[in-house]
Amino acid sequence: MNTVTLKINGREVTAKEGTSVLEAARSLGIDIPTLCAYEELESAGVCRLCMVEITRGKKTRLVTSCVYPVENGLEVQTETDRVNNIRRMLIELLLPVAPSGPINALAKRFGVEKSRFKLEGPKEAPTNCSLCGLCVRYCEQVKGEHAVGFLGRGVNRKVALMADKGDECAFCRQCYSLCNSGRFVEMAEVFPDQP
Repeated sequence: MNTVTLKINGREVTAKEGTSVLEAARSLGIDIPTLCAYEELESAGVCRLCMVEITRGKKTRLVTSCVYPVENGLEVQTETDRVNNIRRMLIELLLPVAPSGPINALAKRFGVEKSRFKLEGPKEAPTNCSLCGLCVRYCEQVKGEHAVGFLGRGVNRKVALMADKGDECAFCRQCYSLCNSGRFVEMAEVFPDQP
């Protein structure tokens, strides 16, 4: 397989063609935040926290690093003001929905103390779900099932067990360890282990 050479934060790196910018950055020990990346799953660019600034020639733009492939001569910056401003806004959007766990750690890292955004619609207690989709994608891509899915839209979107597959999900539990918010711990209490 061919290799390409690029620069990330001024450091040169050689990577296999088809490697994502996120993977190349990680090979250098550069930490790019993400909630939705997992090695067994196809990258989806769901959370957008892994956004970076790339330069090709004289053109600069923002891209989602987990789905953007490395290219020869590409220059990548992972911590520009522009990038970090977008990350702060994304964290603010997540805070009313998922006010604990990894979102709090990211808020602290990027200096977000509170969100300007308020929940609208039904006044349900937050589930701490970041809507990263790891459980949904794992169930579909690894298990070949569709026992977990998304319901609703916008701030009312949530992860739910599909009515006709709920029992399968409750006893499989293979995606539970992927959940970075504890949502599936709540579901485990609803569907306790059978003897």
